[in-house]
Parts: sequence; C-alpha cells; structure tokens
Amino acid sequence: MAECGGGIAHRLASRRCCVFKELSFIDRRRTRNNFRNVSMIPPFKKHLFGTRWRSLGVSYRILSMDAREKSTSTVLESSKHKRVPVFVVMPIDTFGADASGSLRIKRLKALTVSLKALKLAGVHGIAVEVWWGIVERFAPLEYNWRLYEDLFRLISESGLKLHVALYFHSNVHQHRKWGVSLPLWIAEIGKSNKDIYYQDKSGLSNADYLTLGVDRLPLFNGRTALQCYEDFIVNFANKFEPYIGSIIEEISVGLGPSGELRYPAHPLGDGRWQFPGIGEFQCYDKYMMEDLRIAACQVGKPEWGDRGPQNAGCYNSLPPGVPFFEDGQESFISDYGRFFLVREWYSGKLICHADAILAKAANALKKYQQTVETSVLLVAKIGGIYWWYQTISHPAELTAGYYNTALRDGYDPLASMLSRHGAALHIPCLEMMDNETPPSYLCSPEGLLQQTGLRQILANCNHPQAEAVRSFTYFRMNEKIFSVENWNNFVPFVRKMSSDY
Repeated sequence: MAECGGGIAHRLASRRCCVFKELSFIDRRRTRNNFRNVSMIPPFKKHLFGTRWRSLGVSYRILSMDAREKSTSTVLESSKHKRVPVFVVMPIDTFGADASGSLRIKRLKALTVSLKALKLAGVHGIAVEVWWGIVERFAPLEYNWRLYEDLFRLISESGLKLHVALYFHSNVHQHRKWGVSLPLWIAEIGKSNKDIYYQDKSGLSNADYLTLGVDRLPLFNGRTALQCYEDFIVNFANKFEPYIGSIIEEISVGLGPSGELRYPAHPLGDGRWQFPGIGEFQCYDKYMMEDLRIAACQVGKPEWGDRGPQNAGCYNSLPPGVPFFEDGQESFISDYGRFFLVREWYSGKLICHADAILAKAANALKKYQQTVETSVLLVAKIGGIYWWYQTISHPAELTAGYYNTALRDGYDPLASMLSRHGAALHIPCLEMMDNETPPSYLCSPEGLLQQTGLRQILANCNHPQAEAVRSFTYFRMNEKIFSVENWNNFVPFVRKMSSDY
C-alpha cells in the first residue's frame, strides 16, 4: 500500500473484469486525527471541458471520507444489504532487528492483542506488505519466508483473513528508519551499473525500483527483471499454497515505485520534487534511451530518438509557461508529443510492463481460480495523481506515465489490460475533495476518481447488476487507531460496512 490510503474496491460480477478503488483514511499532514465515515460527494461539477463528463451516469455515486461527520453517517444506498469486508494494513515497523541483527516480529504480545481487538471490532482481514528486499535479500533465488510464515500464522490464528502485497520496490527514501531496500545483491549490481534504475534528464538515478528498460535483459545473475519478479511470485505461491484462497483472499503485485504502476516522476525524500510540481520524465537510463531510438527509427523519425522532451520544465515547474504542456509546436499534442507519450513509447511501455508482470502473476495463481471457494483476487495499483488535473494537458499525470489529458482518456487502455488478467484496479489517496485542495493548483481528486473509477466500471462491466464495492482497506494500523475517540468512530463504521443492514 502507498503511504496514504484506506480504501474502497469496486468489483464487477465477472471476476475477469474488476476495478478496485481506494480512499484514504490517514490524516494528511497530521491535520486530521479522527477516523472518517462514508459519505457522498455532490455530483461532479462542470469541468473546463464539460462535454467530456456528460457521458458519466449521474446515478453513480462517489465515495469519500469526511472528518466532520460522525459514526452515525448514512451509508450509500448502493452499498446497502451487502457486506463490505474491511482490511487494515500492518504497521510500518512490524519487523525489527534483534541483538544478533536478525529480523523478527516486534512487540509480539501487543500485536496479538491488537489483532484480536480488530477481529472483535468486525475487521475482516489484515493487509501485509511482503518485500522482495526482505525475502530474497542476500542472494538470488535464496528465499527466506520465515518472518511471513510467523506473521501469517499469527493473523490466521486471530481469525482474520489476508490481503498480501508483493512489493518489488524500496521505501527507504520515504521511511529512512523503518524502510526496506531492494535486495542487497541487486544494490551491488546497481553500484557498477546505475542504468538499472530510472534516471531523469540530469542523470540522477532513482534506486527505488528497477527501470522497465531492463525487463527483458539478463543483467541479474543471468535472469531478466521479469524473471526475477516471476520467480518470486511463483515461490510465494508454492510456499503459501495452503493459505491461498482460504486465508489469503487478495494478492496485489507491485508494478513500480510505492508499488504503483507509474514512473518515479515525483520522487519523495531526496529534495528534488515538492508538491505541486509537475515532475520530470524518467526515461534517461541507457536501456530506455536505446529503446526510444529504435522506436523513433521505426516511425521514420530517427531525430526523435535522441532524447526526451527538452521543453518540459523541471520537477517543480508549474504548467503556465512550460511549452510541452501547452498548445503549440513540439507540445504534447504535436506529432512528436503524441509519438513520445502514446502507445509507441512512454505511456505504452508502462502498460506493457504491467501487462507482462500481471500475466506471470495470473499464470502462477491460475490453479487457485478453479472454484469460488479457493479463488483469490489479483490486484494492481496506480498512483492518484490529482494535481493539475483541471488543466488541458494534465502534466503531472503525463510525467508519471499516464497519457491522460482533457483530449484523451489515458486510463481506458490500462483498464482493458487489467481486465485481460482478471486484475482489480487499486487507486490510493482519494479521500480528498476538490474544495480541500488549493484552487491555484487546479487539483481534482473527485474528477480523477470519477474517471478512473466510474468510467472504467461502465466500460468493463459485463453485468448490469454488478456489485459496487469489493472491499475497503484502512491505512494503516498504529497507536492512534486504538485511542478512545478514534476507536469509538472506527468500530461502528467497520460493523456497518461488514454486516447486512
């Protein structure tokens, strides 16, 4: 899970077409301390390009959380008479080193009590982040699942189910004290070849995730990056086969930084980017640049393959005055801009990256999909890039890899790809309302939720009576959840969500 978000999931009647959506519960910038309850957002107000939104059915509702409402808030009509299971994400510091330096579960007795309390409150399950950098830490193909065996057993014995997130990124930049790095043997390769990581136009690397340019290159002790991901997923499935479909109900697969399918265009923790900067394109490692050159030659424009857009500003630029994100020559709507962004390259490569990983994950889990009793939901996560959403070019989305503008729906190809693998779509950080964001930054979290959620449900739904909500995830377990005021709000909410009413 990303560092913000509890959530809602939308699940279609057919398991082959799912959309999963998350809304955040966590207090933003430490200003919201109370848990929030489900409420309705007013219909989406007219957009700068109003005709774009007229196709959205007005009978569909958007869910959000409002800190001002109490636990007696009404529940959406569309959610009545169905159970919505609630998952809670484990604490960020679940594991710690003992005197010998070995990792172990911290505060085991306190955690056991907390899990039992959550079960009594009506919580359905626990979401656990399973890190590549912990399990395959020291050497390739040497997997150590001991920590997760102990944790899964503890959760199961508490009567709770599991959502497992298989993560192939590092979060050290976000959590320097408790963060998890990439496997040490990967880091060693990166010391001599920084091009295995994404790079910006200044040549600065982001070591949180391997560049998709190495997906099919055998740079990792004879394996490609895709083979490393596949081997990990298969080994996980074999190790925890008795749990899958019974205790483990949902498995999300990390596809990029923070587990999200995106480029690290807005890096946190190293000082390069601050909100609401538009970010920078991340395509300057030698492997992606070679691919760009090939793509440019294939369309008869070899000059387009020398570099990425040179007029796209920098990390903290704002859209006004940045030529690539305006209307004109060499802009995002020019022939060059469309080549760089569309399926031929930047955005298309990202979707192909997810397609390849999810195909391998779906194949590894195929045998568990034979019956309803043992089926497990496959989940993929994207970023909630909502700032500058109300501009024509949506520059922050473009740099992140989503070719979504006022003139083009960039999430439709993504949803189509996910549906081929029966994968659900998980969107973080969408508890916010438009009127809670600075007007000058032209944010629209509501608009993003409308488009990525409701529009794709309409496009992919195979049944007119498809279920509206699949599950809800609270991010994350900490001491605040058990304070009297928060607990008194949280428990009634969970019980309303998880029982027929």
